[in-house]
Amino acid sequence: MLTIALSKGRILDQTLPLLEKAGLSISKIELESRKLILDTNLEDVKVIVIRASDVPVFVQHGAADLGIAGKDVLLEHGAVGVFELIDLGISKCRLMVASKENQNLNKSTLKVATKYVKSAKEYFFSKGQQVEVIKLSGAMELAPIVGLSDCIVDLVDTGNTLKANNLVPLDLIHNISSRLIVNSAAFNTKHSQINEWVKSIEKNL
Repeated sequence: MLTIALSKGRILDQTLPLLEKAGLSISKIELESRKLILDTNLEDVKVIVIRASDVPVFVQHGAADLGIAGKDVLLEHGAVGVFELIDLGISKCRLMVASKENQNLNKSTLKVATKYVKSAKEYFFSKGQQVEVIKLSGAMELAPIVGLSDCIVDLVDTGNTLKANNLVPLDLIHNISSRLIVNSAAFNTKHSQINEWVKSIEKNL
C-alpha cells in the first residue's frame, strides 16, 4: 500500500492531471467527500489532501510514503527525513524580496515581514545583513505600506499584486515549483513500487 499526500489549493488542480497521465485517478465524488483518506482507481494507492505546509511533515514521519509540495514549503520545513525525487515543473513562481520603491534598505537592522521565516533569515544572513523577522500569515503587501516592515519576502507569480500595492520586486531568493518527495525509509522498503511511480510521472512530464 502506498499513501500519497497532496497539497490543497492551486497545486492540487495542477497535480491531478499529472497523476492521471501516470495512471492514478481520484473520482469527483471522492474529492468532494468529507473523507480524509481518499480511494483511487488503484487498490494499493490511497491519497490524503492536506495543507501544503503539512505535506513534508506527514512524509517525514511516515504517515505518507510520497508527497507533492512546493519548494517554498520544503525550504521552510528543512526536508529532514525526505528525499526530493522530481521537479514536477508545476505551480511555478519566485520567492523574492520586495519593498516600496525608493525604500531605504541601507539600515543596520532591516525589518522583514514574511511567512517564510527560515528562508528569509538564511538569505539575509548570507548577505551579512541583520534582520528582525516579523512572521505574518497573509496580507504581506500591507506590511511595508503601513510601516510594519522595511520589506517583505513572499512568493511572486505575475507581480500584479505587488504592482497594485506600489511595491517592487528586488532580489530573487529561489525559483519555486512543486516537487515529488518520498519518505527516506519508504524509499528503501517500497523501492520498486515507488520507482515505478517515479518513472510513470517522469515519462508524462
